[in-house]
Amino acid sequence: MSVFIIAEAGVNHNGSIDIAKKLVDVAAECGADAVKFQTFKAENLVTKSAKQAGYQEVNTGISESQFDMLKRLELSEPEHVELISYCHSKQIEFMSTPFDLQSIQFLNSLGMMRFKIPSGEITNYPYLKMIGSYNKEIVLSTGMATLSDIEAALYLLIESGTDKDKITILHATTDYPTKMSDVNLAAMKTIEQAYKVRSGYSDHTLGIEVPIAATALGASIIEKHFTLDKNLPGPDHVASLEPHELKSMIYAIRNIEKAIGDGIKRPSSSELKNIAVARKSLVAACQIVAGEIFSETNLIAKRPGTGITPMRWIDVIGRRAPRNFQEDEQIEL
Repeated sequence: MSVFIIAEAGVNHNGSIDIAKKLVDVAAECGADAVKFQTFKAENLVTKSAKQAGYQEVNTGISESQFDMLKRLELSEPEHVELISYCHSKQIEFMSTPFDLQSIQFLNSLGMMRFKIPSGEITNYPYLKMIGSYNKEIVLSTGMATLSDIEAALYLLIESGTDKDKITILHATTDYPTKMSDVNLAAMKTIEQAYKVRSGYSDHTLGIEVPIAATALGASIIEKHFTLDKNLPGPDHVASLEPHELKSMIYAIRNIEKAIGDGIKRPSSSELKNIAVARKSLVAACQIVAGEIFSETNLIAKRPGTGITPMRWIDVIGRRAPRNFQEDEQIEL
């Protein structure tokens, strides 16, 4: 099954529907399967006095409340409808992460195919219960989470009405950008093995190496932030890929998919023509006369591999030559 690639636009539209559409264009042109935004009402998401995360203050260069920052980054409900229509015209799936109950209901009313649960909501009981009740595809991020956090959220989603086989759990590290030493990519396989679910990876590192490595480890979903320009103002641009980087990542992931194959060890179709060239056959090491006994001194293995395989060495040694053989002539029995 092909890796599902989510190009995470998030709030990198900076509150502009025009920039959001340009982000859709980039995601579609680069070959992503889905482009994902964020849906929230600032007043339902955060208290007016809540401080920014450290990375947000560093990345924006502005000291302000989370509320003020997020209020500028909202997209209106009519803009969501416009954006979904635009995604359809570009033949790319629209996704958006809801951050409050009202936004969950709104996105469900728009017919969104799958819900992305962000890391910060993994301990939000009413949030999880509402999404679980829809029995839709769910992508659950697990930044900052322990296995017990994941288990509790997974159980609640299933208990609320979602089939387990519709849930994919993404390993993630909630820091923007994430240091390589904090990635712990092996945890993706731990999650998969612990809960017998599909696993994937949501990446916040700089560059494209880790999502490619996650693909090689068997990720079924890869999510990565992207932007039109890393120098734009906003909390997530600096840890996002620019269009050419997103294109390179997707190209590499698709190549890795091809390289992984089906796991059956057999000669590939392209190898078959090389078997005779690369392998060897039993040939006469010197002139052999009819009736002479084949031995370690008068036989040798040489290319091409069009005759008796050297793996029959023991079978051939001790037999008598049925006819004369010239040096380098392939042996016959």
